[in-house]
Amino acid sequence: MTRKPHKTRDTKVTSEFEHGWNDMLKGIKKLKKILDGLPEPQFSPEDHINLYTTVYNLCTQKAPNDNSEQFYKKYKEEIETYVSRTLLPLIRGKYDEFMLIELVKRWKNHKVMVRWMSRFFQYLDRFYIARRALPPLYEVGMTCFREQLYQKLHNTVNDILVSLVAQDRDGEQIDRTLLKNVMDILVEIGMGITDYVNEFETYMLKDTATYYSRKASDWILKYSCPDYMLKAEECLKRERERVCHYLPGISEPKLVETVETELLVVHANQLLEKEQSGCLALLRDEKVDDLSRICSLYHKIPQGLELVSSIFKQHVTDEGLALVNQAVEIANNQVGKECGAHEQVLVRKIIELHDKHMVYLCNCFMNLSPFRKSFKEAFEIICNKNVADRSSAELLATFCDNILKKGGSEKLSDEAIEDTLEKVVKLLAYVDGKDLFAEFYRKKLAHRLLCDKSASDEHERSMLTKMKQLCGGQFTSKMEGMVTDLMLAREDSAQFKRYLSILPIGIDFTVNVLNTGYWPTYRTSDLNLPAEMVRCVEAFEEYYQDKSRKRRLNWIYSLGNCNIIGNFDPKPIELVMSTYQGAVLLLFNNSDKLSYSDIKSQSNLGDDDLVRVLFTLSCTKYQILIKEPSTKMIYPTDSFEFNPKFTDRMRRIVIRLPAHQERKRVVEDVDKDRRYIIDASIVRIMKSRKILSHQQLNAQIVEQLRQLFKPDFKLIKKRIEDLINREYLERDRENPNMFRYLA
Repeated sequence: MTRKPHKTRDTKVTSEFEHGWNDMLKGIKKLKKILDGLPEPQFSPEDHINLYTTVYNLCTQKAPNDNSEQFYKKYKEEIETYVSRTLLPLIRGKYDEFMLIELVKRWKNHKVMVRWMSRFFQYLDRFYIARRALPPLYEVGMTCFREQLYQKLHNTVNDILVSLVAQDRDGEQIDRTLLKNVMDILVEIGMGITDYVNEFETYMLKDTATYYSRKASDWILKYSCPDYMLKAEECLKRERERVCHYLPGISEPKLVETVETELLVVHANQLLEKEQSGCLALLRDEKVDDLSRICSLYHKIPQGLELVSSIFKQHVTDEGLALVNQAVEIANNQVGKECGAHEQVLVRKIIELHDKHMVYLCNCFMNLSPFRKSFKEAFEIICNKNVADRSSAELLATFCDNILKKGGSEKLSDEAIEDTLEKVVKLLAYVDGKDLFAEFYRKKLAHRLLCDKSASDEHERSMLTKMKQLCGGQFTSKMEGMVTDLMLAREDSAQFKRYLSILPIGIDFTVNVLNTGYWPTYRTSDLNLPAEMVRCVEAFEEYYQDKSRKRRLNWIYSLGNCNIIGNFDPKPIELVMSTYQGAVLLLFNNSDKLSYSDIKSQSNLGDDDLVRVLFTLSCTKYQILIKEPSTKMIYPTDSFEFNPKFTDRMRRIVIRLPAHQERKRVVEDVDKDRRYIIDASIVRIMKSRKILSHQQLNAQIVEQLRQLFKPDFKLIKKRIEDLINREYLERDRENPNMFRYLA
């Protein structure tokens, strides 16, 4: 058995490597002289080819005579030696800004040197390094500079950089190009952005926080809130400019966040709540630009607008409640009177308040969601406050009535009326009791339509359309039916007039036939009509029976009006009054004097209605009847006689009959309807869900009914108990808080 001889490196090959490396050193030495600016001819193509060929020849031999590994090590050693023994002492010998200048200069030279040397040793990159997955030559050169030079100087360099940035912030003139070049070195040394972040950015952000913390503590004592915001805005602008001039773009979000935190977040409460110049003072003084600036600065900060929006809500609420309290104070001094001018003024002022702060919301606060929420919550508080015993729903309905009726106190153009109605509907959106508003509005709409008080059918329909868009078709269905019904009634009345032209009765008589399903219910009375009125009623019934035999007429005399000629001694006067008043007054055609009981028996009016009628005819400005005894109260023992000497400067006077106080009745009717609505909602929910907990059921009821009214939880509980008693629901035997639907 023969043993194979071990391959050893040939002495001749070793001599060739040393000779070749000496040639490479000469080339490297020449490169260093060129970089240092010493007199030395530039590399010719032949020089470059010779050096490349030297490496190629010595690295393409077969093992064990391949010199690739030795050349790779020598390449690294040469660069490390050059960096640590030549470049590092040169840079260390400089101070402050001059150190950075030297660093930039040597870095540029180093990159040129590495690039040329990589060309000389290019064969290693293409074959040896690629096959063994070693770091490329250029990366080795960069790593040497970082480890042998920058790692030993980075603390000093960071201090100098931060000092220059601070000088720049203080307004001193610095070489921004130099800083840009150094920042580029930090990025390139790490072969990417990571090392820049680790080596410098963290250090810079810490110093930035310290700098602006100190500034903020000083400024907040020295400046007002608007002036402070100007300072903060300018600082943020300048920091963004610094990123553009010499910092990598990746630093901008972190840098801006650091500045915002120190200037805006840390001192937010102290700054925004300043007594003389904080947000409340700016809102009070209508400083639109300053408010816009605050919003612009804080809206980019997470939860930055919470405090500002909270102050906005407080301001709006306080202003609104001040208006309400002022109206309440006036109302308490006018107890017992109808809705007065001050309450109309209140609604108008709340509309103006809404408009004013809507401008803030859209212009200053960019309609951002925190402010929309605060705005909504503030007006929900304002628009659900009562004035004395009058709810906000009634006040809004009365305000609309005043705008839409003839002779209202609001004298507006058609465009202004439309604009005002639009704003009223916006306020209605904040009212919890929309069903209560609907009932008051329906009552007043009916009065306008039946008494011919509506100023414009177009405005009436426009308002109904606006409410329909807000609350749905069911909300306005009856009101729309009333408008349509009256239009048909007018057409029918015109036909009756043509009928009377053929069979005249001697009296101008008009009738409106209405569908009871749309209109509010009214008090009726079996009034004994005078013969003149009976003749009119009989004529219409005869006409109507021929036209529609299947319908039954129900006369509501309480809504009727009549014109009577009073033949007084001084002069005849036309009296415009209600049917009740006219029926009582015509009794005196047959008797000069009648007692209270006589009038009651002959007219068949109830005491409540009769007292109101007699009061208006004998105790007010127009004393058509003389009362005995002459007091301001009506008693069953009183007697009345016609006053032939009555006169007035007008030839036509209107004697109004005081309306019944229906507020209490409307509220009671709405409360009753709410019980039915809640019952229906509970059954509807349980029928679809079958089983629900008490809490879940409450939540779904509130969600279903919130567009109409805000149900009271105590009332919901009572309705659930009532439905359990009526066997629509049952409690779970094991868990009493769970309800089951019974089919």
